[in-house]
Amino acid sequence: MSSSITNSAEFSTEQKEYLKGFFAGIAGRGFTLPFVGHTADGLITADPKSQAINQADTEPTWFGTPASELSREELWKYEQNPLDIWDKILQYSNQDRFPNDEDRFRLKYFGLFHVAPAQDSFMLRLRMPGGVLNSHQMRGLACIAEQYGLGRADLTTRSNMQLRGFAPRHIVSVLQEIQALGLTSKGTGADNIRNITASPISGLDPLELIDVSPLAQAMQSYITNTRVMYDLPRKFNIAFDNGGTISTLADTNDIGFLAVRVPEGRSIPAGIYFRVMLCGITGHRQFASDCGLLLRPEETVAVAAAMIRVFVQHGDRSNRKTARLKYLLDQWGVERFLEGTQKVLAFPLIRVPLDECEPRRAINRKAHLGTHQQSQLGLYYVGISVPVGHLRADKMRAIAGIAERFGTGQLRLTVWQNLIIPNIAQKDLEGVIQALHKAGLSETAGTVLSGTVACTGNKGCRFAAADTKSHAVALANHLDERFPMIDQPVNLHVTGCSHSCAQHYIGDIGLMGVKVGGEEGYQVVIGGGSDSDQEVARELISAARFTDLSPKLDALFHAYTIRRNADESFLEFTRRHDIRTLQHLCEQEQA
Repeated sequence: MSSSITNSAEFSTEQKEYLKGFFAGIAGRGFTLPFVGHTADGLITADPKSQAINQADTEPTWFGTPASELSREELWKYEQNPLDIWDKILQYSNQDRFPNDEDRFRLKYFGLFHVAPAQDSFMLRLRMPGGVLNSHQMRGLACIAEQYGLGRADLTTRSNMQLRGFAPRHIVSVLQEIQALGLTSKGTGADNIRNITASPISGLDPLELIDVSPLAQAMQSYITNTRVMYDLPRKFNIAFDNGGTISTLADTNDIGFLAVRVPEGRSIPAGIYFRVMLCGITGHRQFASDCGLLLRPEETVAVAAAMIRVFVQHGDRSNRKTARLKYLLDQWGVERFLEGTQKVLAFPLIRVPLDECEPRRAINRKAHLGTHQQSQLGLYYVGISVPVGHLRADKMRAIAGIAERFGTGQLRLTVWQNLIIPNIAQKDLEGVIQALHKAGLSETAGTVLSGTVACTGNKGCRFAAADTKSHAVALANHLDERFPMIDQPVNLHVTGCSHSCAQHYIGDIGLMGVKVGGEEGYQVVIGGGSDSDQEVARELISAARFTDLSPKLDALFHAYTIRRNADESFLEFTRRHDIRTLQHLCEQEQA
């Protein structure tokens, strides 16, 4: 493993306490510890601020942080590389027992999450770069889910899949069967780069600027084959947006690559390039912002690799709360970070003002469901509604069969927890719709349900304060039945806690689980959005029982239907009014 450790021995608790006291004693004697480091040009420096590693330090360090200052999780990684615990996985499986705290963390590097007390079992998170899989893999996952798990898959907000309900004795079999399908779960949890997202109809989209699927695949290949890509101090998200019809929410990622067109007559040659956005972390109410770079498509993966390496070397290893990329840039500033990135690249980074590029094309918030024409003549894709991502094994097999019978066997997942079957001939569209309906599936959903996403909730996550998935579907269906006259998309994001896995701050309506008098309830925020609608939602209701939410939202939606301007969306309506007015509308009696 790459690191700056000068002594690889593991320390006992007593030894760690001794080291802390020993170095604290030295620091209290009134002099600074000697510093001897080597600069990039080979010179020897005595300056501790030089960012060089202190070769004269007698305490072991982990990426420049003294062992005595490491956070608990960093100390576990320092003591044993999580990727090197296959023998422990075999042991836990053979003994049919769950891991201790240290190994519970390390097992996440294999995508295995012990999700007690919500479920006393393992969840497995997969990798599907760009959200692409085939019918053979879908059918195989259905078999695994039935044989070992809960008989279903959960589609996620990172165009990915999770399987749940595995006993310890089955984890080795599950990992081996996943590998046999040509899939992996490596590095999908803990301090790793999560599933690489990309525009779900990339390569099919008539309005896209460039097919970004190869970039997502190349990024994943680099991660898979590069050990240092698993040495991050905290989780990391990367997205590639093709500039076309469906958003991949690139501005909510640590690094977002957005395809743009530079027209003729600008300071650089006309063509298709990528802007780079940095530090999206919507749970902390921050969107990724343009850092000024303009890249050729073939440079994107290399630049991401360079930026990640800088993060690996300089991210915070002592405080988990300030270990995301955002906090490194808060400390350094964008310029210093880009300078650090440039130092590990063999080609120059080019700065180009954003106004040299054409604005992103409008996003179609309905395009992830229903029937739509592809760029290939005579071919269509069909988006299938999977409310909050729950997909039973029988439906997984049905979808695989439909994709094989009417398409090319390929499937695409989206960040909206649904999926797409591409490459369907026009003559087969009716047959596809009939087959979907026969399987209990649909290519349509209500205005609210079609834009509803939800995190796992307290049925599968110990952090969640509410049953998000059940509540999200119930509330969306209620609003759709109550207000069928609303035909413009309304996004409902329901998350169980402040970690905001369902990104409630970017929803037209966002709910975050809270306890209210011992009952399940929610904080309600309103008016959020991403991309061209980018804005952090405002708090509408600080806390309300779930059972009390429907009347309040009914009143608000009723006010919208009778007070909206012509063609005004629900999002535009809520942004046109201040919070006090919206709160008053929530309490009004309906005629």
